[in-house]
Amino acid sequence: MFTTKEEKKAAEEISNSSNVIGKGTILEGNIETFGNIRIEGRINGNIKSKSKIVLGHSSHIDGNVTAQNADIEGSVKGKIEISEMLVLKASANVHGDISTGKLVVEPGAVFNGSCKMGAAIKDIKSAENNGTGPHAYRAEAI
Repeated sequence: MFTTKEEKKAAEEISNSSNVIGKGTILEGNIETFGNIRIEGRINGNIKSKSKIVLGHSSHIDGNVTAQNADIEGSVKGKIEISEMLVLKASANVHGDISTGKLVVEPGAVFNGSCKMGAAIKDIKSAENNGTGPHAYRAEAI
């Protein structure tokens, strides 16, 4: 897969990176990352990660969420596709369909939509497959 040690090291650094979108931040557009991401603000667009997405208590997402793992405490209006484990915390409010390997729902979480569990989920496609690089962040701050 990787031809040199430098390429392998660069790929590991990208996948171990962490990103934070703080409370009070509003983004219009899609976000793609190979690393983990924590969101406390508002996103009007899709979020895609090859790693873990954490949507904090104050997060509001109006778009689809795709990742390997996810913890949701805030609000999501859109489709959620998680290849491994999705955790809906007590404060979560989800309006949309879920497709995941495993699902944990804490008492108090709100979920309105359909759910498919255990089904094989397609591999998470990234911007790299579209020729825009391994860590493309495409968003417009307003």
